[in-house]
Amino acid sequence: MIFQVIRVFLLFAACTIMFYYGIIWVSQEYENYRRYDEPEGTAVKVIQQHKSDAESDWLSRLLFFYSNGE
Repeated sequence: MIFQVIRVFLLFAACTIMFYYGIIWVSQEYENYRRYDEPEGTAVKVIQQHKSDAESDWLSRLLFFYSNGE
């Protein structure tokens, strides 16, 4: 019975160590991922800011921010 308990403990420890190093590997992979780079290829701009009359538009932009959170 002691042999079976030791075997289960070793199996659990080995799986835990493999899971830990797997998580570290995935974390390092995405750490170097450059998500803020300029898109390449046929990227489409989603929103276009209006440049005209920006001084008087600040109140409507503030209300839009409070209502939509954008």
